[in-house]
Amino acid sequence: MKIRSFSETDAEAVVALWTEAGLTRPWNDAGADVRRKQAMQPEMFFVAEDDGRVAGVVMAGYDGHRGWIHYLAVSDDYRGTGLGRTLVEHAETALDALGCPKVQLQVRPDNTSVIEFYRHLGYTTYEAINMGKRLVVDGPAATQSTEPPAVATA
Repeated sequence: MKIRSFSETDAEAVVALWTEAGLTRPWNDAGADVRRKQAMQPEMFFVAEDDGRVAGVVMAGYDGHRGWIHYLAVSDDYRGTGLGRTLVEHAETALDALGCPKVQLQVRPDNTSVIEFYRHLGYTTYEAINMGKRLVVDGPAATQSTEPPAVATA
């Protein structure tokens, strides 16, 4: 297993993995999210590769105030192997190297197994109102959804 930077040739496999993991939503164009990350801190986009296959992925970012982890996904075939932890630690190390003092992430409240996964890694919950405003509509589903488009994935 090797963790490396995302390559453009990984795009299809990464979107498929996000879909398999239940991270995609109709109002977000996952392919557009890949392209956006390639344009913004692409060095913080990591893929776990095993025998040429994308087994896991994570995006990280740092805005100068805090770091973020997004779109962590591990293939069903690799769940329970420690790969998720390894990807999170890889992202944390990269953020720390940039001088990042704090890492945050968002998890949907009904995703209790993922909440427990992050708690096991030392993440804690805190009270905050999550607000957002869509500046770019990725497609027709974005305007038809009854769920707020500002909900981020972790």
